[in-house]
Amino acid sequence: MKNSKLTYWAITVALAGFLFGFDTIVISGADQPIQKLWNTSPWFHSTFIMSMALWGTVLGALFGGIPCKHLGRKKTLFWIGVLYTVSAVGSAMANDPYLFSFFRFIGGVGVGASSVAAPIYISEIAPAENRGRLVATYQFNIVFGILIAFFSNYFIGQFFDQSIAWRWMLGIEALPAIIYTIMVLGVPNSPRWLAIEKGDESGARALLSQINPGANIDHLMENIKSSITKVGQKSAGFFSGKYSTPIKLAFVLAFFNQLSGINFVLYYGPRILADAGIENALAAAMPVGVSNLIFTLIGMYLIDRVGRKTLMIYGSLGYITTLLAVAYAFYSGAQGTLVVFFICAFVASHAIGQGAVIWVFISEIFPNNVRDYGMSWGSGTHWVFAAIITMITLPILTWLGDSNWMIYVFFAGMMVLQLFWVLFIMPETKGVPLEELQKKLTK
Repeated sequence: MKNSKLTYWAITVALAGFLFGFDTIVISGADQPIQKLWNTSPWFHSTFIMSMALWGTVLGALFGGIPCKHLGRKKTLFWIGVLYTVSAVGSAMANDPYLFSFFRFIGGVGVGASSVAAPIYISEIAPAENRGRLVATYQFNIVFGILIAFFSNYFIGQFFDQSIAWRWMLGIEALPAIIYTIMVLGVPNSPRWLAIEKGDESGARALLSQINPGANIDHLMENIKSSITKVGQKSAGFFSGKYSTPIKLAFVLAFFNQLSGINFVLYYGPRILADAGIENALAAAMPVGVSNLIFTLIGMYLIDRVGRKTLMIYGSLGYITTLLAVAYAFYSGAQGTLVVFFICAFVASHAIGQGAVIWVFISEIFPNNVRDYGMSWGSGTHWVFAAIITMITLPILTWLGDSNWMIYVFFAGMMVLQLFWVLFIMPETKGVPLEELQKKLTK
């Protein structure tokens, strides 16, 4: 792929994923210090402190398609950066759990909206043969942000007193948020958004010429225009039945993504490792971030070569094996490096499967005229289940006590169901132009 402008635009927008990953994981370092500071119960702590950002994410994801459609992908991405900045500063300065939860909620709205706007934008500017890899740069930035958050939490924890370290952990996110917000001003609007929502055919043509040098621009424009007339932009609502196939596919993929237990492991990673007898849990969490990054890179390399479906099969098998291994480790009383290894292997299975595929697949399967709403649907489903699982798992673990291994068995059982869904229902989208996928998946 030699188009440097296209690569730069995709990477810039994908930086929203870096903030997504950082914001999602940075709370893990503040988890236990905040609970001690404000003496919160397990239920209050998981509902307000730990999952409030996720409920903001649900809101941002479910309604993120609206500004994407009416303001455009670029302006939406800019305001996402503003939300991240406000959240980082506000959370760091909060002096009670309610104000803290409010600012975490604001950041969550940014996370949810970015999970809609960024994959849409990249999928709409990317050529079909490179679309998987370019959209996967968003996922790469998510895991890179996760890794940096793990390291940031550890080093800040080493140099600051525990009573204030958590404030620096959360506040430092403002720096990359400001940089991203400035950078995103330099990207153009999506050509498909210009053509479909603004009726700016000349602007769309000019951008398509930059993105696809040497391509038949007349043919590309004809496909974009015909994709609207064939689907009938105003003839059917999103839930009318016309789009039932992509709606079902997005829902099930997002549902299984969270029923793997990935956000439970990432949010409560240091706590899980501490339960396994590891003294410096923040340090032990860093290999988890490294594993996530390495296998995301492998997934990015493979996604346009072996396809989305094959990666999902690899990931499902890895999920089942590693979750059962973690369950056995807790059941048998195994502690230390063995648990870290199994957790790293679990995260690696996610990175090469669901992690690499989810945002690519959902951004591909919806027609041009409802892609923004479709992405909101898939992303919203993902975050609703993420919020529910984050909210209930800490009380459940407290209730299970020494039988906490059972929660990993439950997640493994859900991944068996995912494997059957991938094998028999999930379609392959590798290398298929967006408009061709529309014809295949829309009634």
